[in-house]
Amino acid sequence: MLYAMIWEDVTDSLALRTSARPAHLRRVRQLLDEGRLVLGGPFPAVEAADPGAAGYTGSLIVAEFPSLVDAEQWINDDPYMAVGVIKNLTVKPFKQVVP
Repeated sequence: MLYAMIWEDVTDSLALRTSARPAHLRRVRQLLDEGRLVLGGPFPAVEAADPGAAGYTGSLIVAEFPSLVDAEQWINDDPYMAVGVIKNLTVKPFKQVVP
């Protein structure tokens, strides 16, 4: 089943994100390589493809997992969680209706 992981970043998360980004992206790419990733990306803090120093306010990942518990475990093991980027995390089932 698909699960949406939606979170808000802590204030001024850019330095934390930058430090953990390579490891985070390796995990996301693994989902992609396994054919389990539907989409993922951050929410820019300003209306720009590259928000620069403004950074990001959170992120969204939609991916396939065997269960809600597995999806929660995956995001809880993420480097962004380990360095303190993530706050106000929501993980819930997602039904894809259109591409």
